[in-house]
Amino acid sequence: MAAESIVNRKALRDYHVLERYEAGIELKGSEVKSVRAGKANISDAFARIENGEAFLYNADIQPYEKASLEVPPPKRVRKLLLHRQEIDKLYGESQVKGRALVALKLYWKNGKLKAELGVGQGKLARDKRSDLKKRAIDRETAREVARFNRKHAGT
Repeated sequence: MAAESIVNRKALRDYHVLERYEAGIELKGSEVKSVRAGKANISDAFARIENGEAFLYNADIQPYEKASLEVPPPKRVRKLLLHRQEIDKLYGESQVKGRALVALKLYWKNGKLKAELGVGQGKLARDKRSDLKKRAIDRETAREVARFNRKHAGT
């Protein structure tokens, strides 16, 4: 079972994503095979800019079962590969109060693992409730349209 992409659904629930960036990830040894097997979890992952470099925290990549040599720890800090201008811009965005750099997705592009980072503004409880209400209304509308189409299909 090869994982096409690993998505952080919790981030889209908890944050308004203002901007998205693509970054490469520095992996060690068997981590690549482990991600290909879908053994990664980024539900709590976030990025931080330190000393002019970007790092990914709390990304859980489980060890590959058949690895024989070096087995890195699952929740180690991983370096993100970005251009200098992107790092500077992300640093400025992360310094604004209430914003965070959240890992949204891990995916493969041209044989390399990429991370999609989002500049997230935290949602309040009322925002989450309004999202739930909007989704329920959309679901009910789609249900009514489908029922109408089934009823009038033969006419």
